[in-house]
Amino acid sequence: MLKNKMKKIIYIIVLCCLLTNCNHVEKQHFLGSTQGSYYSIIYFDEQNRDFSSEFDSIFKEIENTLSLWDENSIIRRVNRNDTTVVLNKIFIDNFNYAMKAAELSDGYFDPTVGPLVQAWGFHFKEGMEMTPEIVDSLKQLVDYRKVKIENGKVIKENPNMTLDFNAVAQGYTTDMIGDFLLSKNVNNFLVDVGGEILARGRKPNGELWKVGIEKPAENKGSERIVQEIVELENRSIVTSGNYRKYVERGGKRYSHSLNPKTGYPAENKLLSATIICDNTAWADCLASICMVVGLEKAREIIELSDDAIDAYFIYVDENNEVKELEVRSDCRDVSMFPKI
Repeated sequence: MLKNKMKKIIYIIVLCCLLTNCNHVEKQHFLGSTQGSYYSIIYFDEQNRDFSSEFDSIFKEIENTLSLWDENSIIRRVNRNDTTVVLNKIFIDNFNYAMKAAELSDGYFDPTVGPLVQAWGFHFKEGMEMTPEIVDSLKQLVDYRKVKIENGKVIKENPNMTLDFNAVAQGYTTDMIGDFLLSKNVNNFLVDVGGEILARGRKPNGELWKVGIEKPAENKGSERIVQEIVELENRSIVTSGNYRKYVERGGKRYSHSLNPKTGYPAENKLLSATIICDNTAWADCLASICMVVGLEKAREIIELSDDAIDAYFIYVDENNEVKELEVRSDCRDVSMFPKI
């Protein structure tokens, strides 16, 4: 299973005041676990169909492709240079998303960062005792420009390089579930895989879907409090933050957002980044990028984007006070955050 996500496992509270039977349209709600986290799928279907087995098949296919814990998954076979492995659409899609994010961020997002993530202890319970020498050694294995797909095969300049799509996979999974529902003419749904959320259509009573963004907490065990509520229709939302996912070494907290260029956890004033756009996998990537590059660079990336993107940043200013900032791409002229 994908028990961990490099970029974030941030809890986004889904606020769903839904009727069981409204206008004769049946509500279906499925809850479960996948990829080391949870999933929640809510949809309204006049035919009252149960797609639970189809959902399970989708989750299994993604696990079989992208799991870093399954020795027989496609990504594990690629990472150990198995020349017989056949890449499928899921792998290629995630590779392409990751490479697009790497290019956009000039390498601050890098799908080859896995050796550093593992060494710091974000993949597994125990990490290494990190030293500058170890970090410098592992950085030699991190460079997205040295990996490509050619003739259906992954080509690595250094065979010891490995791939990690944890910063894309859950958002991509959400989109796959959404695409499946649309293929069945189900047009009103809310899919949430580990906090990566896709909202399509509306509730039968015409209300928009409501999603809550968590207030940054003091530590991973703190009570979860809603900071902001957003109404969504035909949009995706992903939040990444550093206040619940970290490791502690020598009394110091180290963020799970690793900077591939330095080899160390990112250090900046950004507490969380919420991205709203038309694609959950891409929102996943953008949220991860923002947490690494920090507030000013994140703002620049969002504002210059050709996509319709809304971002909501929670950060600490120079006086150590918690602040909020909404940023929109130039092609957006309507705020998704009416309270700000």
